[in-house]
Amino acid sequence: MSIDFLPDKPIYQQLIERITGDIIRGTFTPGEKLPSVRDYAVQAGVNANTMQRVYKELEQMKITETRRGQGSFVTEDIAAIAALRTEMKEQLVKSFIQNVEELGFSAGEMVDYLQERRESI
Repeated sequence: MSIDFLPDKPIYQQLIERITGDIIRGTFTPGEKLPSVRDYAVQAGVNANTMQRVYKELEQMKITETRRGQGSFVTEDIAAIAALRTEMKEQLVKSFIQNVEELGFSAGEMVDYLQERRESI
């Protein structure tokens, strides 16, 4: 599962986004054990120290929890996962709006286009 990383963003941040995305999508469910640091590092093709940093950041975000001697698990706090989902949605929308405005599109023009595209899918 080696990952193609973007050159303009730190690898650990990309891995955090990947794992949080997997949690939001339900690939990793509340209470589920994550792969070990070593296993995930091998799968992703990164150094184990990078993966350790990712797991530490996820725990600080209260998205995962470490159980001594057992490993890292997705939080069972549904409210924390819902908050993460909302935060990611807000970041996506903010980035989208910023990009659209930089290109000179109006909000109305984009809303109309999105509705048209949604209906054609």
